[in-house]
Amino acid sequence: MALTIFGTGLLSLSTDRDVIATPGLGSVPGPLAAGVSAIAFAATLWPVLRGRPRYTSVIGVVLAVVLAHLVALWVLALVFGADLALATAAVGDVATSWTVAVFAGSAAVAAWVAVAVRRTAAHRPRWPWERDEDE
Repeated sequence: MALTIFGTGLLSLSTDRDVIATPGLGSVPGPLAAGVSAIAFAATLWPVLRGRPRYTSVIGVVLAVVLAHLVALWVLALVFGADLALATAAVGDVATSWTVAVFAGSAAVAAWVAVAVRRTAAHRPRWPWERDEDE
């Protein structure tokens, strides 16, 4: 989530444009949709990390995050008072902007790192006095 927030903030700063630039949408649906995409990330990555994960499973996680963000933005825009045309325009604007690339890229990086850590069977660091005598 931190990569996504950093990426969208940097994108907004460099393009001098709001992340969701649809007038009349309000400020609540965007952050809530980002939260839903974070939940989708965790929900799709958890089964992947069980056993010995494959790096290709990152593709499914990325697709789930992007689709969850777009669907959640549309639904939340409707819930928070936008009409059907405004909600669809907001999703279309986000889907055709760099925002989708930021969400996909941050999900890909985070999922790839999680798979890499799981595949290496990394353990927590230990001090020399914590090791067994037999090692």
